[in-house]
Amino acid sequence: MKIVIQRVSEARVKVDGKIVGEIGKGLMLLVGVDENDKKTDADWLIQKVLNLRIFGDEDDKLNLSVKDISGEILCISQFTLIADYKKGNRPSFIKAAKPDKAVPLFDYFKEEIAKSGLTTESGIFGADMKVSLINDGPVTIVMDSLTKS
Repeated sequence: MKIVIQRVSEARVKVDGKIVGEIGKGLMLLVGVDENDKKTDADWLIQKVLNLRIFGDEDDKLNLSVKDISGEILCISQFTLIADYKKGNRPSFIKAAKPDKAVPLFDYFKEEIAKSGLTTESGIFGADMKVSLINDGPVTIVMDSLTKS
């Protein structure tokens, strides 16, 4: 799994002109599921995301996690994160998990994040989504479960 983590002051996702997910201060997560991903990949990333210290403390040092600040989380599925762009100029998405595997793993990811007690919103898997956010900092981090070992 690959995740783009953005620290935001606000974020929202619209489908067909209607807001389907919206948060205030917290994290917006773009989540890509690879065909070889398993729940253990999701579990590792969930713990990293929830405990990642990228929010400022009283001295403005990046020392607090989204849990520490009672932040909110917006999860957006994004298969294009699994693009293979090494050959030619048109990316290939053949390594992205098919919906029958990606949907349950993405749903598991969202549900486990929500178990943290933080407000957790999401887009709609496979929909044409319009995502807007205010990146706070900016702070953007990319994580890949392939790097966990």
